[in-house]
Formats: sequence, C-alpha cells, structure tokens
Amino acid sequence: MRNGTEAASQDGWRRAREARTLMQAHETVSALLPSQDASPAAWREFYRRSAAVYTMIAEVDRGHHHEALYWARREQRKAEELSDRAGAGAGSASAR
Repeated sequence: MRNGTEAASQDGWRRAREARTLMQAHETVSALLPSQDASPAAWREFYRRSAAVYTMIAEVDRGHHHEALYWARREQRKAEELSDRAGAGAGSASAR
C-alpha cells in the first residue's frame, strides 16, 4: 500500500503528463521538486520524469517547441550526471 506522500507524488506526475503548455509543465513539475536533502536517486528520478514531461510538451505546445526541448535536454543531462556519479561511487547530489 502506498503512503500519502507517494500517492500525492504519483498524482502530481499524472497532472504533469496532462499539461498542454510549457507554462503548465513548469508549474506542475516545480511543485514536484524533491527536498534539498533528498537522495541522489530521488533527484535522478525527478530529472528523468521531468525530461519526459518536457519532451512531450515540445510536441503539443508547438509555439514553445524549442524551449521545451531545451528543458527536456537540461533535465536529461542532470539525470545522466547523477547516474554517472552514482556509477563512479561518488553519489554526490551537488548537481542540483
């Protein structure tokens, strides 16, 4: 059984995936930011999911296509940096 925080997070990501404009994506994704002391794995998952939202927005909000692609790439790069650090054994969350 999921706890309340996990259920709220899942609902938040569902709303983010339902966004139809870049502004809606920014609003919903920013509400899902992990706490500053969250684990690197939590931040990596946030960036991975955020990248997916912005990739989708690039296709539906064509007026902001290039800006949404920028955000998708940025978030993907941050997720990859955290993965690289975890793979190297550093596990630092300083990429935030």
